[in-house]
Amino acid sequence: MIGIIGFGRFGSLTSRYLSEDFNVMVYDGGEKSAEIRKTGAEPASLEVVCSQDVVILPVPISVFEQTLKKVAPLLKEGALVVDVCSVKSYPVKVMREILPEGVSILATHPMFGPDSASDSLKGCKIVLCRERMAEEHFSKVKDYLDSKGLNTIEATPDEHDRQISVSLALTHFIGRVLSEFGAKPLEIDTEGYKRLLHVLEVVENDTWQLFVDMNHYNPHAGGHRVALIDAVNRVNQKLSPGAAED
Repeated sequence: MIGIIGFGRFGSLTSRYLSEDFNVMVYDGGEKSAEIRKTGAEPASLEVVCSQDVVILPVPISVFEQTLKKVAPLLKEGALVVDVCSVKSYPVKVMREILPEGVSILATHPMFGPDSASDSLKGCKIVLCRERMAEEHFSKVKDYLDSKGLNTIEATPDEHDRQISVSLALTHFIGRVLSEFGAKPLEIDTEGYKRLLHVLEVVENDTWQLFVDMNHYNPHAGGHRVALIDAVNRVNQKLSPGAAED
């Protein structure tokens, strides 16, 4: 019933949770059959996975368009294609361009990952952008996600990208800066410093490719990143000898 293309960290998490309620087929292209079966799903060929009612694509956004072109001819009429990219405007654009007219589109961004949702989905957020999908089918998907304890948020792709460019892209940028700085646990520390290290730990568990993609493919990320750097420089200048106090 559900096909998943890609079995990275998030693909594995998706497979594990969906296999509790559905028959799930997974295509990875590697030697991960044993790992796939451990999640309750079954490994399958690309053709079999694409023949399912729902096809989910937990692949890096840098290969998203390439993957869509392979998938599109294999989809059946009436199938639902779901992306899970951390940006929304770009994947929606290419899905509309590449996928057949008879295929429904639901763009999503699960605001959680293998670390934060390892034990439960309860209270986790997921953004839903209904792009080419009947209201009746969308309501069924939303009701199912709500039943799993998820906090569903409806938004347009641009609304999502504007907000996520601050809430996620900046967080990851700060975490990567802390990593480059060499931040590490200290015996003499503060609660605030521990929170900074938590940001560092979270982003270091995600791939560098994800960090690059969320910045390159979000049209709003660059402006907010520059604004943050400018703010850091202004604060630093205020600490220079002779700087006027506010």
